[in-house]
Amino acid sequence: MHDLFVITPLNDALRDALSPHFRIHHADDMDDPAAWLAENGAGISYALGEGGLKFHNAYLDRLPDLKLISSVGVGYDGIDTAATTARGVIVTHTPNVLNDEVATTALMLLIACYREFNANVAHATSGAWATKGNMPPSRSVDHRTIGILGLGRIGQAIADKLAPFHAKILYHGRSERDLPYTYYADLTEMARDADALICVVPGGASTHHLINAEVISALGPNGILVNVGRGTTVDESALIDALGAGRLGAAGLDVFEQEPNIPQALRDMSNVTLTPHIGSATVETRAAMMQLSVDNLLQHIKDGSVITPVPESAPLL
Repeated sequence: MHDLFVITPLNDALRDALSPHFRIHHADDMDDPAAWLAENGAGISYALGEGGLKFHNAYLDRLPDLKLISSVGVGYDGIDTAATTARGVIVTHTPNVLNDEVATTALMLLIACYREFNANVAHATSGAWATKGNMPPSRSVDHRTIGILGLGRIGQAIADKLAPFHAKILYHGRSERDLPYTYYADLTEMARDADALICVVPGGASTHHLINAEVISALGPNGILVNVGRGTTVDESALIDALGAGRLGAAGLDVFEQEPNIPQALRDMSNVTLTPHIGSATVETRAAMMQLSVDNLLQHIKDGSVITPVPESAPLL
């Protein structure tokens, strides 16, 4: 049986899947995980984390025998992959199994913005419909020009889900791909030509504040920004300023710069739809993600290979 250090929450199903193979050491059961690892980290070969949770280098430094970090989620910006690669530690994640779910969340937020869902729900539940009459009409989602920032697996799933809405798809990324969509090398130019911009890029230094004041202003007073990637990609202060001044029409946000803290200004705005990082948070999809994270661990125990390594771990395989 192998020792496993865990920093992600464990439900009964995940614990049952791991227990036959691992002695589980959960950070939540420790007053000071780094101090505990300083005393007990030797001999622990495996770790289970979560992409949005910080796997501190203090943990890595105290796990001299670590072979693999299995991360739940497609993003893994909480792990210093330069440090893991230098140490020879493989990192895996859980792509593909959550593509459709995150795409559905993006579509949900886009529709909520165009149809002014928050304001209409409040109008109905407050009784204002009976006392003040009908709300003004909202705007249609159909036949829009949608820019997608990050047309990877999830971005493609978003484009697919937009097809019944007769959307024209634009995209921006590091390079043009062989796809039936319009590529823009310049993000600001794409934002200027789009009715709405959907962001699905991962976090990290290369994407920090990629959506800045210039990009936000380029969307214009009728434009909509949807973010289901990472909160750090958007300059939140610039976003708040633009929404408050009417330079941006609306925003649908599932991720934030300082999660789980959401600025009060965003919470107070009627033209903003907020969800608490629920992009892949359905029972079915989370079960599939958890299973893949377990399968990566078990595959490595079996023969030293893994199913879904992160790109930075390729030299180690």
